[in-house]
Amino acid sequence: MRRLPIHLTSDDRRVIARPFILGASRTRSLFERIATLPEDELESLLRSVEGSYADRHVRLAFTFHENYESGAAMIGWDRPWTPARRLLAGAYLTMEYAVDSAALFNPSIVMHPDQSGVPDGDTRFIMSLRATGEGHVSSIVFRTGVLTADDNVIIDPLPPRLHRSRIAPDRVYHKDIFRRKAAEMAIHPEKLLSSVMEQLPDRFTLIELHRAVDKIRSRDVHDAREVDTLKTLLWLGQSNFHVDLSPDAALSEFVLFPMSEEQSNGLEDLRLTRFVDDDGSVIFHGTYTAYNGVRTLPMLLHTRDFHRIEFASLNGAAAANKGMALFPRKIKGKYVMCSRIDGENLFIAMSDSVHFWETAERLISPRYPWELMQIGNCGPPIETPQGWILLTHGVGPMRTYAIGAMLLDLDDPRKVIGHLKEPIITPDGEDREGYVPNVVYTCGAMEVAGDLFIPFAMADKSTSFVVIPTQELVNKLLKSMK
Repeated sequence: MRRLPIHLTSDDRRVIARPFILGASRTRSLFERIATLPEDELESLLRSVEGSYADRHVRLAFTFHENYESGAAMIGWDRPWTPARRLLAGAYLTMEYAVDSAALFNPSIVMHPDQSGVPDGDTRFIMSLRATGEGHVSSIVFRTGVLTADDNVIIDPLPPRLHRSRIAPDRVYHKDIFRRKAAEMAIHPEKLLSSVMEQLPDRFTLIELHRAVDKIRSRDVHDAREVDTLKTLLWLGQSNFHVDLSPDAALSEFVLFPMSEEQSNGLEDLRLTRFVDDDGSVIFHGTYTAYNGVRTLPMLLHTRDFHRIEFASLNGAAAANKGMALFPRKIKGKYVMCSRIDGENLFIAMSDSVHFWETAERLISPRYPWELMQIGNCGPPIETPQGWILLTHGVGPMRTYAIGAMLLDLDDPRKVIGHLKEPIITPDGEDREGYVPNVVYTCGAMEVAGDLFIPFAMADKSTSFVVIPTQELVNKLLKSMK
């Protein structure tokens, strides 16, 4: 194993402009005060704000307008203000947020869909990382670069500004899938659910869902349970959406920041999979966890080009807890997922649909001292002729996280044919000190030309790389069970 001289750390200068709206009462008081400002004074103040911040953000005036509209809608504000007064109000409802000021960690890596212009033997990659800032809110950021033929990593320079993700307004839902998910979530009473569904066409928008809920609420809701049912239906709808990245923007400029209430406390630990379908087509899937401070929701994103990214909830009894990792192809006609649905053991689930996971069976329980507390995956498995390499994490004494490896049968990944007794990466020396001490962790590795490149986080504060000859690791895994 060779450690590469790569050290990605947090950067306080990487900021986005996000909403700063503190409730109806304070927003109304703010707007009343802004209404008293003379026009020449407010225009001078707006120019000053734009002069201080415009070079730090993309489309800042649009952000101001967007946040003004949100604040005005919340309090029913309809006074005929000038554009400058509206933009100034929006500026007061905006704040800068340093996306990775606290930590930058838990990387995942896949081959970039665009390999044009890359020298022979090199491979361009996309790497996702979990970034946290003020309040421990997690977002997803990206890096791009090249894995070279001589086993080095070149990271592309970071752009000067960031783009914050925004939900596209044209979300469309399939009624059958939506209702199936509602049933999986045990949304009751059935009569109320049916009443809402009857108001909707086979394909409907979020606006149509809101209208149907409002119509039913006005005539058929009588108790707190029914109120909660309608709230849950809207929450389910808001969990499924897509975002578009500007065609002229680099992926490393893009921040997947929490975009709705159900993910208000963060998007956690994206595990990217370059999935090759039976017809040879490639789609990138990513599993992650949405967290609103109380409950977690397993989520799936998918994209073909990283310009439009679609998001949907993962459904079924086996889509639970954190750390779901999708295999990079079907096995015997089934999608396969590795997960830790009970928070302690590793499971394998198989399904006809990538969106629905009904059952899973236990793959393995903690066995060795370094993983006795819990065992989980460290990203999607890597295929080799001898079997699937599954990187794992284990938790030992003093809540020490280490990275190990297993080998699963190629045709039946429910069979473990190799399991290292000792971890391959452990927190040591300076690597153990940081935001969360004694932790090394990864959400995915990439195999290129016989070498396994593993990006990994250290103490949740920074990220580095190691390279391992793939066949040497496989040989060691095959011997581990003898």
